[in-house]
Amino acid sequence: MVAVIAGAFLGGGLFIAGGPFQPTAELAAETTVTASPTTPPTTTPPTTTTAVPLTTTSTTTPVEPQPGWLTVHAVGDTNFDPDYIVQFRTEGYAYAFGGLDGLFERDDLTIANLECSASDLGEPLAKAFTFRCDPAALPIAADHGIDVMSLANNHGIDFGIEAALDSRANVEAAGMRAVGIGEDLAAATAPALVEINGWTVAVLGMGGVVPAEWWLATDDRPGMASGDDIDQMVRAVEAADAVADLVFVTIHWGWELETAPRADDRARAEAMITAGADAIFGHHPHRLGEIELIDGRPVYWTLGNFVWPRLSDAGATTAVARVTVSPDGDIFGCAIPAFITTSGRPELTGPPYCALPAG
Repeated sequence: MVAVIAGAFLGGGLFIAGGPFQPTAELAAETTVTASPTTPPTTTPPTTTTAVPLTTTSTTTPVEPQPGWLTVHAVGDTNFDPDYIVQFRTEGYAYAFGGLDGLFERDDLTIANLECSASDLGEPLAKAFTFRCDPAALPIAADHGIDVMSLANNHGIDFGIEAALDSRANVEAAGMRAVGIGEDLAAATAPALVEINGWTVAVLGMGGVVPAEWWLATDDRPGMASGDDIDQMVRAVEAADAVADLVFVTIHWGWELETAPRADDRARAEAMITAGADAIFGHHPHRLGEIELIDGRPVYWTLGNFVWPRLSDAGATTAVARVTVSPDGDIFGCAIPAFITTSGRPELTGPPYCALPAG
């Protein structure tokens, strides 16, 4: 763990969230230079000189390289289902990133919540809304700077377990890291470990809002990591903290359209931070929420929609979470305001940086 100082900023403020899945009218509407070789000298040493091995002993202790500044971005609900966001059929999937000015390509790490099954396998489950993302969108997302995708949410298994595991494989094949779903509990709760600028960073994906108990991974059953089971969540954070300098959690939780965290999600956040989490990025309510500091760590209760249909001003108001880590390990949390101007296309509405606290 590193020492942490945090500051939260966002012009206009953010809102908040908290619980299980309930379909709403909101969702119903959201359908080189090569060096020349040097010739060795030809001078012959005097015959009176005898060459002997030279042994030197260094008393200098090697200096470990110091870590550098780190910039991490995270976003909420991201969906590449062309039946839900029909603009992708004509505009292509790069359309989703056209309003971000290359932000994710210039940072050190970008984390997203993939709100769909990115697989051609399986059949839709009997639930109100099922989302199938086109796997062809995944390399495009990677090319535009997405590094880690969490699959642990109430749509990650919309087309069954086989499709969910295939979705994980497709995300990895596209050059990103997948978290939150796996062939068993150990795989589902394992972090993505990334070495960046001298830091070892762990990213965990967790999913509350579980449509059915069988969606959850166990020791002998594939599925997703729980975002409700505090003991399991704490164990996952502690294990990640043991092997990483920084631990970031992206978690699906809260109640749709609610803008305040309920007591149970606050308890989960507090437990994860005590266990070693350095920032928590929440999503699911389809509304933008506040940044709150808990023991100096930034908690983004709900980041709202990101790549999503444009249904209402409230649903289109979003943000990019930004966490900056100094070489000394101080952490600063803020957000960059954005707005979904047309379906599937978020655009930044504020400068792509955040002010750091003075001093």
